[in-house]
Amino acid sequence: MNGPDKNIKFPLDNYDRLCFLKNIVKHPNISIGDYTYYDDFENVENFIKNVKYHFDFVGDKLIIGKFCMIASGAKFIMNGGNHLTEAISAYPFSVFGNGWEKAMEGKSFPNKGNIVIGNDVWIGHNATIMAGVTIGDGAIIATNATVTKDVAPYAIVGGNPAKEIRKRFDTATITKLIQLKWWNWDIEKITKNIQNLTNNKIEKIIE
Repeated sequence: MNGPDKNIKFPLDNYDRLCFLKNIVKHPNISIGDYTYYDDFENVENFIKNVKYHFDFVGDKLIIGKFCMIASGAKFIMNGGNHLTEAISAYPFSVFGNGWEKAMEGKSFPNKGNIVIGNDVWIGHNATIMAGVTIGDGAIIATNATVTKDVAPYAIVGGNPAKEIRKRFDTATITKLIQLKWWNWDIEKITKNIQNLTNNKIEKIIE
């Protein structure tokens, strides 16, 4: 056997609060890699509710890699929630029409870009990821963290705003892991190496 079927919604028997997320979310501007799972305390449909201010007319994307682990309550704040912070008033007059739509003529709301989550990223309970943030492969986002800036590969961050606590490995090991990209191996090779992937002896998987 080579692990669970990546195309099933619920990979655990008799448990419907953990899903392989790509088989649940069908939004055209959300991309999710194989085996990435979401575990919710109540209902996995809550994931899409926690992608906030994601309006089609804005066009920004939420991109999540393979083998990510996303805990209940994780939130993604997209660009539709942005206001004019450099203007005299941040109030979104144009949204309400009735003569106020002219407020945005020749202007546009801030757009910080897509949210991009790498591969093998663990996002803890109730963490919040802000628009425009890129989280590198192998990173860990602590419970209740609010991530406002990019996170380096294999970094652990926490707090509000989130700051780097430490790296998971030394620089040489991180460089090797980034080059290795184990998540792109075929599933047979991953299955063959699961003992090595669950220890810290990188030499075992680069032999």
